[in-house]
Amino acid sequence: MTAEIRVDLSDGILTITLARPDKKNALTNEMYSTLADAIERAEHDGNVRVALIQGDGDMFTAGNDVGEFAAIASGKGPSESHVHRFLHALAKATVPIIGAVHGKAVGVGATMLLHCDYVLLTQDAELITPFINLALVPEAASSYLLPLRVGHVRAFEMFAMGEPLNAQTAVAWGIANKVCANDELRIDARRMAERIAAKPAGSLGAMKTLMRQAEMLVAQMDRESAQFQERLISAEAREAFAAFAEKRRPDFSKVAQH
Repeated sequence: MTAEIRVDLSDGILTITLARPDKKNALTNEMYSTLADAIERAEHDGNVRVALIQGDGDMFTAGNDVGEFAAIASGKGPSESHVHRFLHALAKATVPIIGAVHGKAVGVGATMLLHCDYVLLTQDAELITPFINLALVPEAASSYLLPLRVGHVRAFEMFAMGEPLNAQTAVAWGIANKVCANDELRIDARRMAERIAAKPAGSLGAMKTLMRQAEMLVAQMDRESAQFQERLISAEAREAFAAFAEKRRPDFSKVAQH
């Protein structure tokens, strides 16, 4: 458990808040552990009818903590990674999950939305998938789910270019349900959570199970993870992280491919 993730259960709604605003809600291994615990609780606690994920501060999340990435790339990462437990919990979840996003949702902040059942975005929200720019590969089964959702060429552009996708386009492409005013996000998200919580939970869970193939999603996550770990220790990734730390453009032209 970490104070950087707040979890609150009220009226059947488990609200999970990313609460590391001073670091743009960048996700650490410890935060992933608490997130995994929360999603697993939502799945197994009969008092939970809906899970709602939101963020404090001026953005939803900056994605993975790049400092931890750099540590892993240099062989100094945590002995046990909890990101896979969190992602697997998302893939297997049958409880409805709502995503309430404001500001930027970077990396896993964007790809986790593909596992949400209802997504609200503020007018200033931007979804960013910078995996290739960091010399990595997509995760959270997004290499399967995003092309399925928006088509191959759009997904390729999102992954390869890593440029922000605005809220209106995300709705038009089927990644999100609704755009709302910044000051109405939590009100609208709570209202939708209450409406879903009033529905028959058994039927909702059965419907979600029919709509998703959890075993296939987990298998895709594991395939991605193997590539991700290989990329993370590559020369390309070392150049990408060094450039990030030095606030310069990376130069991949002289990095040998392997």
